[in-house]
Amino acid sequence: MTAVDDETIAFAHRLADAAGAVIRPYFRVRLDVADKRPIVDGKPVFDPVTEADKGAEAAIRAIIRRERPADGILGEEYGEEQGTSGLRWVLDPVDGTRAFITGRHEWGSLIALEQEGRAVLGVLDQPILRERYVGANGRTLFHTPDGHAPLHTRACATLADAILCATHPDAFFAPGEAEAFARVARAVRMSRWGGDCYIFAALALGFVDLIVETTFHRWDVAALVPIVEGAGGVITDWQGGDCSAGGQILAAGDARVHAQALEILNT
Repeated sequence: MTAVDDETIAFAHRLADAAGAVIRPYFRVRLDVADKRPIVDGKPVFDPVTEADKGAEAAIRAIIRRERPADGILGEEYGEEQGTSGLRWVLDPVDGTRAFITGRHEWGSLIALEQEGRAVLGVLDQPILRERYVGANGRTLFHTPDGHAPLHTRACATLADAILCATHPDAFFAPGEAEAFARVARAVRMSRWGGDCYIFAALALGFVDLIVETTFHRWDVAALVPIVEGAGGVITDWQGGDCSAGGQILAAGDARVHAQALEILNT
């Protein structure tokens, strides 16, 4: 895959800026919340969406259509638009809507650029905290109003020393998955629920060692792949394969912990 040029990275920053400008006025404001009600494991699951989600994605799409009309677009709220360039933007503004509607900051806007089905650029923007994580060309940079710096995951040799995060046990893990997750959870130092995409930022920052998730869509994971990998981490499915289509996700800051978790998940 070709390197992502500075102009494209700057364009991705502009998309994140536009999404943040739409989202910020809605945060900690009492909103109408719609429910998309997907079926997971045969049961309906509460899946909230707000005007912040929809307005931010619409703003990003308008900029892409105007300035890069040959690129494709795939987004959670408005589906797919085919392109002709071989590149596709994958969008999920306000990944973590449950946190958003409860006034918590553990959410972010995800923007990825795919080439040949693989994300080559990933942005996780937290517009309230003014934090932005950008993975491209084999490195991840952490941007704040004070500047930017490269990120590196921390070393962690064994599961017994690891901090494990996942979003929520009840709504997402099917029975067999819950049992596999529980085996990993029993092997780690501590576990923590909640966080959606923001726990992947914490992994890139070096504060989390392991993340186990499931029922991801492509827009949930595309931006996270270059961010995790650019910080030195590993991100796959539960079998150690490509996770770019979504589904089961296993991410670790240290390849040794990833391998140990992989073995336990498949015991």
